[in-house]
Amino acid sequence: MIKKALDSLKEGNFVLVYDGDGREEETDFIIASQFVTPKSIRRMRKEGGGLICTTVYHPIAKKLGLPFLSTLYEKASKNYPVFQRLVPDRFPYDARSSFSVTINHRENYTGITDIDRALTASEFGKFVAYLQWNNIGNEKAQEMFGTNFRAPGHIHLLNTSSHLLENRKGHTELATALMIMAGLAPSATICEMMSDEGTAKRKEDVMEYAKKSGLIFLKGKEIIEAWRIWEKELE
Repeated sequence: MIKKALDSLKEGNFVLVYDGDGREEETDFIIASQFVTPKSIRRMRKEGGGLICTTVYHPIAKKLGLPFLSTLYEKASKNYPVFQRLVPDRFPYDARSSFSVTINHRENYTGITDIDRALTASEFGKFVAYLQWNNIGNEKAQEMFGTNFRAPGHIHLLNTSSHLLENRKGHTELATALMIMAGLAPSATICEMMSDEGTAKRKEDVMEYAKKSGLIFLKGKEIIEAWRIWEKELE
């Protein structure tokens, strides 16, 4: 099933990923950022309903100097004491949030339309691919980033943990691992699936949706197992 999922991602399709029982217990739409279109955004918005975000692999985040948002709040708390009261210290399933900054592509108008968000996500994916396969220094990479994107914006960037799928096993890491194993730019655009009752869509309902829609459904543990095998094959 993993191979089918990787092949599907390489064709620009969605896959559905459930993180795991006892964690968020949520399923996300996942697509390679480089292949995002307005139609992709529309589907996530209408059939997912959660927050549309784009992942950033740790080495890329480090090159671009992209901090975790919680770190920014911590640094800003000296000037804005309210941030001291907003410390994210009560996560029931994780040690920290993966949220980084929000961005828009500089050619966006408002940034929120399907067209604008697709432009931001896809161009970021292509930019990440360029950084991944070319020897670009940090300063030059950050200059290029600022030339093409601005902040704040309407696409939430999510930084992966430093050691992928070791100390954090969230959708940010699971989706990015899939991109890497598929040989794509290490950035995925993701969105949680919500139910009409206002809760996360049940795993069983998502699996039924996947069958009807012809989409591949994966559990987090399947991706983690495949990632471990993939890493060993690189040794």
